[in-house]
Amino acid sequence: MSGRPFIPTSVDEHIGQRIQLRRVMMGLSQKDLSKICGVTFQQIQKYESAGNRISASRLFELSVAMETPVSFFFQGLPGNMPEPTRNGRVHRVAEPTPEDLLGRNESLEIINLYWKLDSDAQRQTVKNLLRALNGMTDGAEK
Repeated sequence: MSGRPFIPTSVDEHIGQRIQLRRVMMGLSQKDLSKICGVTFQQIQKYESAGNRISASRLFELSVAMETPVSFFFQGLPGNMPEPTRNGRVHRVAEPTPEDLLGRNESLEIINLYWKLDSDAQRQTVKNLLRALNGMTDGAEK
């Protein structure tokens, strides 16, 4: 170890946010995920907050546990190359935007509720209702 303090980069922050996003999408608590992955929930907290950098092997294990490809955690990084600012620090690349619908807690709650429905028929009913409320018929917008 070099003795230098760990300073998270925007990539560390982005991956942490994506871990949290996927965990919430799955309806898991940090404690639930920690049990699945075999690490402490404090470690999950540190990954999500970019307090600790996650190794490639641990990220792979998380992707298996969270049933998602490793690439999920890198989605949204522009070219995977963050731009340094004038002072040499790297600015955040994962700032939520109004267009980022999955970044909203309300969206995640709806997704979780949708996938907890018991049958495909129930999910189809919800989709049909949403289409009707948005003025869409037969999959086409009005």
